[in-house]
Amino acid sequence: MAIEKLNLRADSQDERFEQLKQLYPEIFSDGNLNVDALKEACGLETEEDGYYGLYWPGKNEAKRLARKEATGTLEPVEGDGVNEDTTHNIYIEGDNLEVLRTLKKSYQNRVKMIYIDPPYNTGNDFIYPDNYQEPVEDYLRFTGQMDDKGNMLVANPKSGGKFHRRWLNMMYPRLQLARELLTDDGVIFISIDDNEQANLKLLCDDVFGEGNFVAKFDWRKKTGANDAKDIAVVTETILLYSKNHLLTLEKKLWNRDENSINTERYKYSDKYLNVRGKFYYDTLDRGGLQYSDSMNFGIKAPDGGLIFPNGRSKFVNDGWIWKWGKEKVEWGIKNGFLEFVKSNKSKGSKYTIKYKVYQNVDNEGNIRESSGRAYMNLITEPINQIGNQEMKLIFDNKTPFSNPKPIGLLKYLFNTIKNDNSIILDFFSGSATTAHAVMQLNKEDNGNRKFIMVQLPQKCKENSEAAKAGYSNICEIGKERIRRAGAKILEEAKANKDMFSKDNPLDLGFKVYRLAKSNFTVFENISGTDKSALDTLFAAAEKEPLTEGWKERKSSVITELCLRHGFVLDSAITKCPEYTKNEVLKVEDQDQEKTMFVCLDEKISGETAKNLHLEDGEKFICLDSAIGDQLKVQLADKGRIETI
Repeated sequence: MAIEKLNLRADSQDERFEQLKQLYPEIFSDGNLNVDALKEACGLETEEDGYYGLYWPGKNEAKRLARKEATGTLEPVEGDGVNEDTTHNIYIEGDNLEVLRTLKKSYQNRVKMIYIDPPYNTGNDFIYPDNYQEPVEDYLRFTGQMDDKGNMLVANPKSGGKFHRRWLNMMYPRLQLARELLTDDGVIFISIDDNEQANLKLLCDDVFGEGNFVAKFDWRKKTGANDAKDIAVVTETILLYSKNHLLTLEKKLWNRDENSINTERYKYSDKYLNVRGKFYYDTLDRGGLQYSDSMNFGIKAPDGGLIFPNGRSKFVNDGWIWKWGKEKVEWGIKNGFLEFVKSNKSKGSKYTIKYKVYQNVDNEGNIRESSGRAYMNLITEPINQIGNQEMKLIFDNKTPFSNPKPIGLLKYLFNTIKNDNSIILDFFSGSATTAHAVMQLNKEDNGNRKFIMVQLPQKCKENSEAAKAGYSNICEIGKERIRRAGAKILEEAKANKDMFSKDNPLDLGFKVYRLAKSNFTVFENISGTDKSALDTLFAAAEKEPLTEGWKERKSSVITELCLRHGFVLDSAITKCPEYTKNEVLKVEDQDQEKTMFVCLDEKISGETAKNLHLEDGEKFICLDSAIGDQLKVQLADKGRIETI
């Protein structure tokens, strides 16, 4: 097998063409193929008119930003996390658009759930312009505000013009990349208020496909608004989209509301309990439907009184009837599907009658795969103030971050879909409520969820409570919250004697990565036929493949190789003891069951080359300068070899 040079360009082949409608929902409008959108997706000239959908000046540029290759990488910040050698949780500091680009190859189709709480575009929010020439360098030089040319981070005042356009330009490429990271049955939750909720709905229809819209949650974030000028707005919106709603339904991944299920043991006969599972009560009577005398009769209660529909003590033709007939009622009582419950509302008896909706059987006694009461799209608890209280509990009665989302809200959203062994991403992580909620949920249900948090290190305002507490930027607050929350959860778990096995430990740690410039030398295309162009070409060929000082950043180089070859950030990296002449690292992505070996030594010994053995699909990466012609011949038959 020939030795290959490492491809320093990201793989530009777009795999979404395999399943056109699901993978390219943006080229469909009102169920019809948008030919211009298809042309644009293929890089052909288009005319931006003639189809229903959200349009704004600059949309094509936003699409281009979504397809742009990553120019930076992620470098590990060792010692900044917790349990870094064993954890699978990730915290990333940096501009989230560039971070999403760097994650694309490794995490494509691997994230089960995304939650984001982006800037609401109130007129005071910071917006990410994304039009800088060197995004990583601008991120590293980040010191304050950004001017109108996109050199620094700026607010988006309503009086400045292009108000909605700036926000849409910021959101569009991030949502496009987010969709590519989702598993085929994955979902995304997005919090928003009334400033942009209408645009966000149309934007998500464009990106995810309107057929993949699942629900709009209304969350009551506060109980009142005394400063309201007209209507007191006490709610926010949370949009829920699937990557493929039909697949999510087919795989029965939507969860049921465990909080509403009655867990009391079935008191009539234990033989039903294991088969039927848990249950919740529902009413046997109903009103407002077509009336029938045959469905209006008295049911004898345990105290001897008769129960009629709507709690009456006698037969009345007022529109209320039983849902079941006499024979089925007798069968339901005998077989435990109906139960008498004490009630003060019933006039003819101290009891009312309820029927049970079981988890595993229907009300005919037939086995079914799932049942239960679905989660509601109206969320009344917890309110925003609880988020502040939760911060105070772990930050010594201080609130270094104002109005964070409550943990209970995130838990409610996450519980709507089965996700106890999945990756949850938040790329506007703020104070890291999502990470806190993931760890708390894992403690409560023995789950194995993993989180990835991404946050721009936006500076804390001078004289703010955060700055007074010594926090320089939002990332410092988020990381400290995870540390403190993890310690508190562990303390609670030990106090409650919660048991976690070696196969499924409680992961309360995290690794930290920071957006940085690539470790690989950038080779630009050379045009022209004169002597200066030729000299430039030869000068470029003499450049070292890795940038100056890379030997002091070996861990960063290894991380970049992982990202370039599609290995996740929590891949296991171990030193191979069988190679005594060189340091050879084994990188294993356990979820994908793939392996590569990396050696960055200046010279590869003949003994290492002789002992190297690669299985099918494995690869060995080393410096091109580390192997001479003789070793290249020797390695050529070993399997896939790539050189830098």
